[in-house]
Amino acid sequence: MAGGSNPTKAILYAFVANLGIAIAKFVGFAVTGSSSMMAEAIHSSADTGNQLLLLLGMRQSKKEPTFEHPLGYGKSTFFWSFIVAILLFTMGGLFSIYEGYHRLEHAGAPENAWVAIGILAVAILLEGGSLMGCMKEINLVRGDRSIWRWLKESRSAELVVVFGEDLGALFGLVIALFFLCTAVITGDGRYDAYGSMAIGIVLFVIALFLAARIHDLLIGRSADPHLQRAIEEEIGKSEDVKEIFNLITLQMGPQIMLAAKLGMGKGLSGAEACRAINALELRLRESFPEIRWSFIEPDVED
Repeated sequence: MAGGSNPTKAILYAFVANLGIAIAKFVGFAVTGSSSMMAEAIHSSADTGNQLLLLLGMRQSKKEPTFEHPLGYGKSTFFWSFIVAILLFTMGGLFSIYEGYHRLEHAGAPENAWVAIGILAVAILLEGGSLMGCMKEINLVRGDRSIWRWLKESRSAELVVVFGEDLGALFGLVIALFFLCTAVITGDGRYDAYGSMAIGIVLFVIALFLAARIHDLLIGRSADPHLQRAIEEEIGKSEDVKEIFNLITLQMGPQIMLAAKLGMGKGLSGAEACRAINALELRLRESFPEIRWSFIEPDVED
């Protein structure tokens, strides 16, 4: 049901792009002294480290359940995604605003600005390629939903975070390019500082949005609405199930837990009801590999 998406690919796209971009931006800052370039270099460095944290979360989520963690470690992906959002807010947003404010007091036209402009232009292309790679994975799972609706409904923390980072990086690059060009044209270095502060504000907004989305997953959220409806439809196909009294799903990282109370046919014996439930659970796990745990209770009334 997951549609074959691979969040690891999107993370690796972003990691390679951000690592190369960060190195180029630091070189650009050293040559030009541009405040916007410095903010962008720190931002890309933070993003590069963030990809490693996301990969760490995905690796930890695959650990087998233990006695103390009977439902496994799937939520590790949510924890590290939340940490990434915090780092984006602090290392990205706060530093960019501080750098811009600090440079306002010592504003000077950037030196060798065309070097920085060239680096930013190339970085936009690389970041755009990373965003396209992320969108390719997102399109495998979002179906006919708009990207905004998918962002609100998605349970894939890694894809949501990578998309937010890529989008923020692309906006930041465009902002940096615009204000740097303005500083060159006007000869007023304050525009470069304004660009750094504007980048910080953009990162603030994206980081807060990501934190809110991951917060919902951390405290416990149901499975994707599309998946839950499909599960209900599959249960409804069973001739022995007359009614779904209650159905609860809980997202546990890439996998889900299913609990249901089903109204069974009144003519079924206890043994027959158990066999029907066992057969139903087998069909559900074959149709929806995301289901790792299922607890189904047969009953005749709610």
